[in-house]
Amino acid sequence: MTAKVFLVTALTCGLASTLAAQQPTKVGIIHIQQAIISTKDGQKAAAELQQKFEPKRKELENKQNEIQALQEQLRRGANTLSEEARQKLMREIDAKTRALNRETEDAQAEFDQEQQKILQELGGRLMQVIDKYARDNGYALILDVSSPQTPVLYAANSIDITQAIVELYDKNAPSAQAPATPSAKPATPPKAPGAK
Repeated sequence: MTAKVFLVTALTCGLASTLAAQQPTKVGIIHIQQAIISTKDGQKAAAELQQKFEPKRKELENKQNEIQALQEQLRRGANTLSEEARQKLMREIDAKTRALNRETEDAQAEFDQEQQKILQELGGRLMQVIDKYARDNGYALILDVSSPQTPVLYAANSIDITQAIVELYDKNAPSAQAPATPSAKPATPPKAPGAK
């Protein structure tokens, strides 16, 4: 009877260790934002977004230059302009500055909304790749460390799967067959007034 209990216990332990060996045990980290903009689709979307907002950026830059020219005119004419002309010029500078600030805020909000839409769309597709990668490679946990609010205080570089995910995404993405745009940069929002 003792031998039977021992045999059952040994079999149970063996089965438990076999099941434990089959359970995913690896932990990985990913910089999800970096992964999204590093994919060919992400680079293409960033270039298209940049191109879409380029005319607005130039328009805002021209308006900023107009304001700076008026400010320079006011500075140069400080001693020679009449009080009425100086007041008129100051009102014009103030009105143009307020209008530029409103336009810049609106452009920034529109840019952010478009960028968020792109990130959500690409992020959804990337999550499918991450899910498959995790299952195929035995990962029990993958943490996104893109955000500074992530509670991960330390992570070894050896558990960073960002590049592997980018490569897997690009390999399986429908656009992978299309040539990538050379050196596409991440999209940058329109400049704020006074920004250099």
